Amino acid sequence: MPSASRRVLTGLGLAALAAAVLSFPSLAPNPYILSAGIVVLNFAVLSTSWNFVGGFTGYISLGHGALAGLGGYGTALLVTRAGLPSFVACAVAALLVAALAVPIGLAALRVRGASFVIVSIALVLILLLVFQSWAAVTGGSRGLVVPRPFPGLLRPEHHRVFYYLFAALLALALLAWWLIDRSRFGLGLKAIREDEDKAEALGTPTLAYKLIVFVISAGFTALAGGLYALWFGDLDPVFQFSILTGCYLVLMALLGGVRNLFGPFTGALIVGVALEYFKGRFGNTPLHLVATGLLLGLVVMFMPDGILPALGGLWRRLRRNQQSSIREVTAAELRDEREREGAGR
Repeated sequence: MPSASRRVLTGLGLAALAAAVLSFPSLAPNPYILSAGIVVLNFAVLSTSWNFVGGFTGYISLGHGALAGLGGYGTALLVTRAGLPSFVACAVAALLVAALAVPIGLAALRVRGASFVIVSIALVLILLLVFQSWAAVTGGSRGLVVPRPFPGLLRPEHHRVFYYLFAALLALALLAWWLIDRSRFGLGLKAIREDEDKAEALGTPTLAYKLIVFVISAGFTALAGGLYALWFGDLDPVFQFSILTGCYLVLMALLGGVRNLFGPFTGALIVGVALEYFKGRFGNTPLHLVATGLLLGLVVMFMPDGILPALGGLWRRLRRNQQSSIREVTAAELRDEREREGAGR
């Protein structure tokens, strides 16, 4: 397919996707469905933020949910204790979490593979204990109530406003990922993913590159956590620092495809909708976790690179087969024509 046609199709696809996302609040039949859409967009932002590290460097973090929890609690404490305006508090909290990610990254990114996974899990457990025990500041197990930024809005309008805020944050995260993917910095990150030792031997400052992308990822994750705190209005350490959140983010990114711009978004759409459906059908039982695990198992078995790469590969094979069959038919027609011409002479 010519590059111009591909760009046109890509532009049309992006326009259709944007129109579908932006029109969802008008099509949602009730506030519950709209709130489910916000949950899915929150997952999409978080999984895209995770993919800055997982997709570019290949480092699998199960503790990214802790960064979202820090963003949520940082926003809540800046609003309730420091008296900052809600969205100023969200931005400041994201900057603080990004700054905190520097020493965390310097310590965690020196190890690889299973060791990095263990370190990321340890981060979640440590923060869970701290925020549960520090009840005088965080509210502990009682939770922490966050004032609503728009107290005059009714709940449906409150959902609508935050839906568009999450959509804008998702667009910003996707743009940042796209720019890094096409930069020299992104090329260095991909070299780390393929062979870190070789990349370092060729002069790539591997630790610096990993640290920079980890800080960027932490900032976007904290923004999503802070925005969620302002929307939901009630924080609980057990939920905010749950290891399941990190597992969900990995599942979503792997499901859609970690090396694809819209892979985490696709995975978040599927897993988010599935989780809401399973929770509605099975309640608070662990059955929704079983169903989610089976979904991941099927994807790993039949589409190990994710749904979008699998669909892309299928499309390319169909195009090659179509072109091959066209060439064969054309050659046969030419041969028959030549035979007829020879017989006519």
